[in-house]
Amino acid sequence: MSVDLGELRLLRQARDRMDREYAQPLDVPALAHTAAMSSSHFSRRFRDAYSETPYSYLMTRRIERAKWLLRLGDLSVTEVCMAVGCTSLGSFSTKFTELVGETPSAYRARDHGELVGVPSCQTMVASRPRKDRRSEAEVSSLGEATVAPRS
Repeated sequence: MSVDLGELRLLRQARDRMDREYAQPLDVPALAHTAAMSSSHFSRRFRDAYSETPYSYLMTRRIERAKWLLRLGDLSVTEVCMAVGCTSLGSFSTKFTELVGETPSAYRARDHGELVGVPSCQTMVASRPRKDRRSEAEVSSLGEATVAPRS
């Protein structure tokens, strides 16, 4: 089912809010309000437009930011969990492991030297958490390659 341009504009406003306010407590009713839709209609239309649920999109943003914070190494896993807007360390760790393929602690402890010198735009795309992700170890070979955008 396709999404008309007017609805897509409203959905994009909610998606942009998730991108900006990922660390805030966001729920479907609040996001649906941003898109001027009922919660159930918003959830269905968001999935139609972006091929994932609003919750999945928000958690991907949170895990993406968590990966960056963990690579810095300044914060504990618990501090990172809270900094990205997650309230349950267990749920955060489970989702992180599902999307990244290793626990937050293992990810934090691992050497991320392969990302040194890689342009930040390529690092962001290549290290974006997703189930069909490319491993970060492959990032160093992206020099001349074009990275396909996330669908």
